[in-house]
Amino acid sequence: MEEASPAGRLAAIRAAIARAARLAGREPDDVTLIAVSKTHGAEAIEPLLAAGHRDFGENKVQEAQTKWPALKARFPDVRLHLIGQLQSNKAEDAIALFDFVHSVDRLSLVSALKKGAMRAGRAPELFAQVNIGDEEGKGGCPVAELPALLEASRAAGLAPSGLMGIPPVGAEPAPYFALLAKLAKRHGLARLSMGMSGDFEAAVMIGATHVRVGTALFGARPYN
Repeated sequence: MEEASPAGRLAAIRAAIARAARLAGREPDDVTLIAVSKTHGAEAIEPLLAAGHRDFGENKVQEAQTKWPALKARFPDVRLHLIGQLQSNKAEDAIALFDFVHSVDRLSLVSALKKGAMRAGRAPELFAQVNIGDEEGKGGCPVAELPALLEASRAAGLAPSGLMGIPPVGAEPAPYFALLAKLAKRHGLARLSMGMSGDFEAAVMIGATHVRVGTALFGARPYN
């Protein structure tokens, strides 16, 4: 798939999502494909924009600030998703640029987002990130702390619309996706941000509404 054109890779991923959705008795349009453009420059992103794709994901606020304001000026209907960890001191910058934040995972961040939203007069759509593998040092709130995080977010006027989670590397992902889906249902949340290049079809089968695909669309990332 890496040898195909950007538009060809995009079409192939969309087709795979559609197949998985139909197998699960779902509508393909109920799944949003987030093209994870972290570490890739505008020259890699523009072919996907030209092909009509509009949902993109970045890990870092500072990196996104270097490329997306100019791209959004040309493509104002782009929806930008912050999928990486967000430092509280970057909350206001994130609100100014992103339409979705998938990594709300602690009370201090909720407070920072509330202050930033009040100053900006707008708030992005939020997902609460859950540490579904109970992994030490990994982003996401512990499962046991999710009710308190959701309660604090709602009290701040920043009620998340869904949950985000990442299974442990090397583990069978389906049980972790099922756990996230169960938690979302328990808390009355309609959206599930789960699944990446290697497991997005399984995520769609289990109910993902947002899948985050980078390598399968862009190829290997150009890390320094």
